Amino acid sequence: MVLILMGVSGTGKTTLGNMLSARTGWPFLDGDDFHPQSNKDKMAAGHPLTDEDRAPWLAILHGKIAEYANAGNSMILACSALKEEYRDTLRGDLPANEVQFALLEADPRVIEAHLQARHHQFMNPGLLGSQLATLEHPGDGAWNVSVAGSPQDSLERLCDHLVTAGVLSARQI
Repeated sequence: MVLILMGVSGTGKTTLGNMLSARTGWPFLDGDDFHPQSNKDKMAAGHPLTDEDRAPWLAILHGKIAEYANAGNSMILACSALKEEYRDTLRGDLPANEVQFALLEADPRVIEAHLQARHHQFMNPGLLGSQLATLEHPGDGAWNVSVAGSPQDSLERLCDHLVTAGVLSARQI
């Protein structure tokens, strides 16, 4: 399974991805690491990315997803995946049961507090409003995971989804 942790900046995608990787042994990739420098510079300056800015980045991420899925390997990817069309690009032609999206969410005030408490090399906290406006909630099949509590609480909720879906047994996590 390829598990994509999605949501706006400040929901803990990277934190949870690293924690889940440590728990499961699955490799973790942070989508932010694959942005071209021009995208990073644009976001650092407080300018939201356009669909044209995102297209090559999403194509690279799809290639990584396909690489793992086609080899029969599980992995975790942190990627905002705010729009349905972005999620469609990420999944590509892979079967829906091989790519699972988990929407990390909380009240915007909680997310804003997360953003204020951290330093991110290029994500400007002022972009939260544009990200929330862009977010298209995924339909059926995506997991909703609250990040309102501690990262450990969120990890447990995410692991519960993996067990319920039969991806992992309670013993494995």
